[in-house]
Amino acid sequence: MASQTMVDRFVVGIVRGSHGITGEFKVESTSGEYEHFADMEEVTLTNGTVSKLYKVESVKAGSDVLYMTLAGINSPEAAAALNRWEIVVPREKAHKLQKNEWYIEDLKGCLVWYEETAGKTAPAMDEKSVVGTVTNVLEGGSGYLVEILLSESCAFLSDDIKFTGKGKSRTVYVPFKDEFIGEVDVENKKMQLMHLWILE
Repeated sequence: MASQTMVDRFVVGIVRGSHGITGEFKVESTSGEYEHFADMEEVTLTNGTVSKLYKVESVKAGSDVLYMTLAGINSPEAAAALNRWEIVVPREKAHKLQKNEWYIEDLKGCLVWYEETAGKTAPAMDEKSVVGTVTNVLEGGSGYLVEILLSESCAFLSDDIKFTGKGKSRTVYVPFKDEFIGEVDVENKKMQLMHLWILE
């Protein structure tokens, strides 16, 4: 699973502190893969508010970590100031997806649907079967969790499940595992839920 900020720009790594005295810093890959960093000539660093474009000077692989230097970052203090900043690149520079891998940004906005026939061949999605919308995918203790904002109009769910005590639509978290999530179709922005009880 790869994280990202928008459809065509992806968060591929997170700065994890300075390394040495030259401005080099450690990078944690959000996908767990590091080979694609070698092809990066420039990257954008962002803290969610400020974004800065840098030329990549060097990339070195370590054990479960990457070491990177950027033009203009020449001291441990400058590198330390970037701790926890995200490294953003265009889609084509991100980790290449394997089978059953998706970019988180592509999953956002997918309609989550359920059918009584879930699990059978090619079940269909209609408005009544939509239980919610994917708003995010988060890393949990034992894998990824799909954040779903429940639909107010879903026929399968009672009001007690769909709404909070204050009458707002509930957000639920479903493990991104085969037993809970079936078909994922990012092109048509839909994701199949296998069991309703997981929403309770």
